[in-house]
Amino acid sequence: MGNEARPNWDNPIQFVLACVSYAVGLGNVWRFPYLCQMHGGGGFLIPYFIMLVLEGIPLFYMELAIGQKMSLGSIGAWTAISPYLGGVGLASVVTSLYLCLYYNIINAWSFWYLFHSFQSVLPWAVCPINSNQTGPLEECEIATPTQYFFYRETLNISPSIEEHGGVSTGQAMCLVLAWILTYLFIVRGVKSTGKVVYFTSVFPYVVLFIYLIRGMTLHGAINGVKYMFTPKLEQLLDPTTWINAATQIFFSLGLGFGTLIAFSSYNHYNNNFERQAIIVSLINCSTSIFASIVTFAIYGFKATVNYENCLERTRLLLLNTFDLAEDSMSMDQVFDWIEKLNTTYPLQFAEIANQLENCNLESELDTAVEGTGLAFIVYSEAIKNMPLPQLWSVLYFFMLLLLGMGSMLGNVTAIITPLRDFKILSHLSDELLNGLVCVFCLLLGLGFTTTSGNYWFTMFNDYGANFSLLFIVLIEVIAVSYIYGIKRFEKDIEDMIGHRPNWYWKIMWAGISPVLLITLFVVYIVNYIRGGTPTYQAWNKELGKSVVTDYPVFGQVFIGLLLVSSVSCVPLTALYVFCRKRKHGNLHQRKRAVSTVSTVLQLNTATMPN
Repeated sequence: MGNEARPNWDNPIQFVLACVSYAVGLGNVWRFPYLCQMHGGGGFLIPYFIMLVLEGIPLFYMELAIGQKMSLGSIGAWTAISPYLGGVGLASVVTSLYLCLYYNIINAWSFWYLFHSFQSVLPWAVCPINSNQTGPLEECEIATPTQYFFYRETLNISPSIEEHGGVSTGQAMCLVLAWILTYLFIVRGVKSTGKVVYFTSVFPYVVLFIYLIRGMTLHGAINGVKYMFTPKLEQLLDPTTWINAATQIFFSLGLGFGTLIAFSSYNHYNNNFERQAIIVSLINCSTSIFASIVTFAIYGFKATVNYENCLERTRLLLLNTFDLAEDSMSMDQVFDWIEKLNTTYPLQFAEIANQLENCNLESELDTAVEGTGLAFIVYSEAIKNMPLPQLWSVLYFFMLLLLGMGSMLGNVTAIITPLRDFKILSHLSDELLNGLVCVFCLLLGLGFTTTSGNYWFTMFNDYGANFSLLFIVLIEVIAVSYIYGIKRFEKDIEDMIGHRPNWYWKIMWAGISPVLLITLFVVYIVNYIRGGTPTYQAWNKELGKSVVTDYPVFGQVFIGLLLVSSVSCVPLTALYVFCRKRKHGNLHQRKRAVSTVSTVLQLNTATMPN
């Protein structure tokens, strides 16, 4: 490893903001609200905060301590603890590489939507006209304008992962722009990142606050907020609720990627990371709740608009069928009139029964959407119905872009910092090394801009990190607790911050956290095996919706490679170190044997008579 002077953050605030910018990402906006919706609204907060205390904060603290003590990236830090553990750091780098390859395509989509927001009519608000100029395009009419814009205009998606097409020029240009921005943010390493995080960590909160004010004033927003905070405590009896809470804490804090170790390696030796670990963890979780309130306000508005549109369609159907006066029925009276007309004119009512829609506000709110479906379809659907939709669209997608770029800073740092620690690369300038990494990731990432690219994006998102991160952090906590040793670790902490960690931290590291991680690891494997053939959502333009489709054989093989490639770094590196030490040991023994024989011969020669 190189021994050159290591740069530091200018002040502790930069470090905290870098961790906040990294940890507070897209998952806070599109994953946490989905889990709340799926697992009992406000009731989900109970297991969420319990898992934060038992798992999130202790492991976050542990990674910060390792990085600050060793002042090295993930590979160097774990090699310093034990040469056999160098593969843990290598596995983190491989996982971060996978994340970098597909994560920046989300930022490219944000750029795409941002650029299209500066139009008099938002392009996802209406369907384009067909080539005959006789009406809207059939695919858009069957689906919705927002779905059509995302799947056809943005992705130009193919019917399946097996059907490949060329690179989308617009998407490729946006991806290049995203990587240029990433490079400019990290061009001079921690010195550049330290300045950028003041903006990437703070501005999203400004936008979220503006959206909170606007969202709470929207018609029907209160319905969504009530839905969020109304607990369904029976969900607490479902083990899946607890598993998802633990998993969300784990991934939301960014554990196992090596980013936290990289960031803290730039700290001054006596920096108080204990307080910072608690602060960042609480900020991250509070942001998830804050973003959920905003999201559920938008949900409430969208659900109320859809519900009232459904009632209006039903009202018009009844007025036209039974020749009623326009003002004889309001939307509030629709259900009463349905009951009345069904009783009075049963035969006539039976003729239109199959045309009647089931208008239900609760079912509209129950429709759970996560990921890109929430960020680029549901939000776009709500934005187009707001007054001044262009303004809210620009604000929203700019916020999404900053959240994504803030996380990208950490993802790329997790790759660059360990590479910088190697002597063979230490002579390269920051500008050159960082540029080479960005260009390498860009070239590989262009595959996600093809017509089947979204299916590969989904594959990387589902299988590129989850399994490997659980394994990496499990090895980390076992290594610290039982290989490096808790007593030795707490002495290191005392040397850095002036006091030893209390009983809470030691119980978590030595007992509770490993048990939770083992449980999550086993559950993941069991669910993967029981799930059968892996599936993905393929866009069907005839139906105007996504349909569940099995991955082909080559897709399943690639999923296996994604799962194994990073995890295998740990045993393979340990085996390499063992063989290398054994080889050197045998070589040393042979040298000693030769030296002994040589000495004996010299002694015999010296004692022989002349």
